Amino acid sequence: MPSGGARARSGPAPDPSALRRERDAGEWTILPAEGRQGATPEWPLSEQSIREAELWGRLWRMPQALMWERYGQELEVALYVRRFSEAELMDSRVNLSTLVRQMADSLGLTTPGMRANRWRVAADQPVQPREESRKQPVKRRSARERFKVVSGDGE
Repeated sequence: MPSGGARARSGPAPDPSALRRERDAGEWTILPAEGRQGATPEWPLSEQSIREAELWGRLWRMPQALMWERYGQELEVALYVRRFSEAELMDSRVNLSTLVRQMADSLGLTTPGMRANRWRVAADQPVQPREESRKQPVKRRSARERFKVVSGDGE
């Protein structure tokens, strides 16, 4: 294991609502929830499989695709698609799944990857709490109420 240096998942996650500090300097990019509009870029690698074509089209409609387009990452996205489709196979190598996760992080396809890239997707509607969080909390008895007085003889 290499020593020193920052890693994608090390330390506290950047807080987009925190006041600007030297350690948290930098702006967050807000991506539109409706995703990238327009034609899907041409496939940059050799022959594309049906599964790769499906993934390629789906990924280029995501909000993150706006940033990939801005930075000319068509080749990186295509390599991710190719490795992802290989990792789906039953006889794929385990380390291929690790590579796919790392590539997903760098492309901002995972929550940690979005944080590392300082990207957020704009919220069209407020997030609704989960069903179980809407239930009334259970009233717990205090320690004093749970305390039981035992008679003097210990029985």
